[in-house]
Amino acid sequence: MKQTHFDKISIDTSALIEGFVSKKLVSKELSFDEIVLHEAVLSELEHQANENRAIGFLGLDEIEHLKELSEDYHFTMRFAGRRPNYYEIKNASLGEIDSMIRDLAYDEGACLITADKVQAKLASVKGIPYLLFEPIARPVELKIKKFFDNSTMSVHLREGAYPSAKKGKPGEWDFVKVGEDLLTREEVVDYSRNIIEVAGTSKDGFIELDRPGSTIVQIGSFRIVITRPPFSDGWEITVVKPVKSLTLEDYKLTDKLLKRLKEQAEGILIAGAPGHGKSTFAQALATFYFNEGRIVKTIEAPRDLVLPDGITQYAISHGTPQEVHDVLLLSRPDYTIFDEMRNTKDFELFTDLRLAGIGLAGVVHATKPIDAIQRFIGRVELGVIPHVIDTVIFIKNGGVEKVLSLRMVVKVPNGMTEDDLARPVVVVEDFETGKLEFEIYSYGEETVVVPVKMEKNPLRELAAKTVEDFFLQYSDNVEVEFISDNKCVVYLPSRDISKVIGKQGKNIDAIEKRLGISIDIQELKNRKRSGDKIPFDFTIGKKSVVLRFKQKYANKNINIYIDDDFLMNASVGSNATLKITKKNKVGRLIEEALDSGRLKITLAK
Repeated sequence: MKQTHFDKISIDTSALIEGFVSKKLVSKELSFDEIVLHEAVLSELEHQANENRAIGFLGLDEIEHLKELSEDYHFTMRFAGRRPNYYEIKNASLGEIDSMIRDLAYDEGACLITADKVQAKLASVKGIPYLLFEPIARPVELKIKKFFDNSTMSVHLREGAYPSAKKGKPGEWDFVKVGEDLLTREEVVDYSRNIIEVAGTSKDGFIELDRPGSTIVQIGSFRIVITRPPFSDGWEITVVKPVKSLTLEDYKLTDKLLKRLKEQAEGILIAGAPGHGKSTFAQALATFYFNEGRIVKTIEAPRDLVLPDGITQYAISHGTPQEVHDVLLLSRPDYTIFDEMRNTKDFELFTDLRLAGIGLAGVVHATKPIDAIQRFIGRVELGVIPHVIDTVIFIKNGGVEKVLSLRMVVKVPNGMTEDDLARPVVVVEDFETGKLEFEIYSYGEETVVVPVKMEKNPLRELAAKTVEDFFLQYSDNVEVEFISDNKCVVYLPSRDISKVIGKQGKNIDAIEKRLGISIDIQELKNRKRSGDKIPFDFTIGKKSVVLRFKQKYANKNINIYIDDDFLMNASVGSNATLKITKKNKVGRLIEEALDSGRLKITLAK
């Protein structure tokens, strides 16, 4: 390889940060007799380092490295020029410091070494000899990759601790050591510098945020958070990587929910606790809409969703909410995925875009489904909430745990009796069953969220008998269940359902108007019934729950309920016991119900 020699070179900040000169020197691609560095370069790197920004340390390390190499490669290094004043530092982004560096190279007759295309272009215009080294020409291996395998969800590196990782899948993971030696501060800093270097040289890498004390980087599918003193008490790196990409089909959603996602849901909240798979579901939903031929865009901070190339990903950290708002309204997407809504401005932007008619799916942290809705209370007018949110999908352990739907009605809230207490109420229902779960309304000057526990009501029982008598004219086998004051489910044999609904639903619409209630028609065989309760004893172990029955119930089929909600059907063993593992969702629900005394078991008919 031919060596390029210069009598004198000057290096700008971009080339120092990338470390080009030392590497070209060692590889014998470049040689020179003298380096002249402008004082402004040192000032800029000092400023970056004082703000604990990684690029400042990288540039200063390169200067130190060149000084060490000067004896072996027989060149001298000196500083020239003056330190920049306040005005020049303040306007560094406008090119003031770059201009000072170019002027020094011109005055000294030095070749300007840069990694900045604009700097190189201006040097060419001014007749200054230059060498442009572009970051893309020098790929660097990402050192943290060695801690990952196919089951690694995240890696955690901290000074004074062992390298550790979460291995498994959302909701089912183990925290394990992935290194045998305690990490020193120098090692963690070295990993940080490598991450910054790779982000600057790879096509799919970028620094999302660089603030005093913290840096957020995206490299391919790796989302990396670097923290350092004084923000944290030590240097720490957290690296998150999706274990696998799922499609919407993998979640085994009900036909009812799929239909809503396709035809109706436009204000969706994807909620769940950290690490349970919210963003993975958001990826699947975005890909689903894209494959349906919709225009899909995302708002992220940082951009870490792994999506098809046809989906544009916007970084709200690199723009203002107003800029994102304007761009989305002008580009007119069918659906936008808002990943990780955290602060009031995020919720206000979500609301503004929804009211403008853009379909949105927002990702929020919540430990319970209702908590996702409560995040909007106080930030949005109560009457606006059902227009902003129509569906809440709660993710737990990587799957869809529960789906809520919202609508606005004018009614007397549950627990109140006087008709003059009627008011606008946001009704929150279980989407799959239609069962009323919460009511949200104004009480005095406060907005309250009230859980609704449906108890046996003599008036409802009388109303159910009236509805049942009415439907006997259509079928000889009718069962009625009221799930709220103004909604009931009518169970009929499948042969009678079509004539009750009528052509295009005209018959059932007329029946609803006549009876003055909302009616959901379902097939009779799908209704779960409870027989006589049977006694049982239980033991809760570390890995399983054991239910014990009298011997006469051995080999019998049973129905298990939590309160009055059907959970599962099971068969008692020959030894009159039933063992249920706590690893799955059902086992955990049964353990919780046993602790609270809400488990009921009946003989299956």
